[in-house]
Amino acid sequence: MMKRELNRLRIGYAPISGKLDAPGDRRRFVHYARTRGIQFEMADPRRDYDLVILSQAADITAWSRYRKGKIVYDLVDAYLAVPRTDPRALFRGLGKYLSRQSRFLELDFRKSIEAMCRRADAVLCSTVEQQGDIANYCENVRVILDMQSATTTKVKREYKAASPPRLVWEGLPFTLAAFEQIAGALRRVQRKTQFEMHIVTDLHYYRYLNRYAKTSTARLANRLFDSAHLHAWNESSCAEIICASDLALIPLNLNDPFARRKPENKLLLFWRLGMPTLTSATPAYRRAMQGAQLSMDCATEGEWEVALEKYLTDESARREAGQRGRAYAEQKYPEDKLLAAWDDVLESVLI
Repeated sequence: MMKRELNRLRIGYAPISGKLDAPGDRRRFVHYARTRGIQFEMADPRRDYDLVILSQAADITAWSRYRKGKIVYDLVDAYLAVPRTDPRALFRGLGKYLSRQSRFLELDFRKSIEAMCRRADAVLCSTVEQQGDIANYCENVRVILDMQSATTTKVKREYKAASPPRLVWEGLPFTLAAFEQIAGALRRVQRKTQFEMHIVTDLHYYRYLNRYAKTSTARLANRLFDSAHLHAWNESSCAEIICASDLALIPLNLNDPFARRKPENKLLLFWRLGMPTLTSATPAYRRAMQGAQLSMDCATEGEWEVALEKYLTDESARREAGQRGRAYAEQKYPEDKLLAAWDDVLESVLI
């Protein structure tokens, strides 16, 4: 569908952040719309639209009742994989209503998601596992990963380790807790090979519903690490800080169904920067590692320990991993391919 045709339509977007600066905004629909020159406005379910794009933060209790136009629901996290008995899932619907994030009281948040998927003309997700879950409620389900060109502005060229070597992690603060899964391995490796831990994230975050109990990220980092260098996330400096490090880490709790369904977005970001990266062995990370012909996904703490020791001390292994990863990310997921995927999904709901 041509840009001029889309710009004849009234398009609304229900964002994650009012400033459109959350990762789920700037790496997905907002980036697509700005790149393609597509005009949109902040969506309001009381107004009429030809097309509405919903982020995960949208009020799905209201939008599932919307009958005035086409809807694309960008459901990037695996909420449908969470057991119905999970305590967070049980209280999420009530919490969203009490915090006025939801217009209507729907106690079962999973049912709210199911209803939104049924109403949507297309649902976007980020793994084939999620696609299978969502296909029970919507026929038009597409897997589209993040567009990261605004962040990946530098490429690592030097693989000689700093003294001491630098490990790096990037992401939203509340996901730092995943380091508890590999704390023992980090401590044991630290005794043999002293290293620095660098964290690139927001300096504060909200512990509940993204708006309550504002917390210092430094407090969480101090609980997880004996010593950590905390860097405020900034799009202009993020790549520089990461590339100045020697090895990136992405631990996840493999016993958590929500975490196990995470996509390879973060790994691809590190790889686009040329960073050698160790990950937990989730299905998405394992597929990406196989595609890049690398074996850097770890299923146990023992595997983490062996891999950390190897890649902290082997310059040639780091160089090979960084270069293989970058080649895979650029060949498999170039930005024009991701933009075309958005073109296709919009065309599928508007024709």
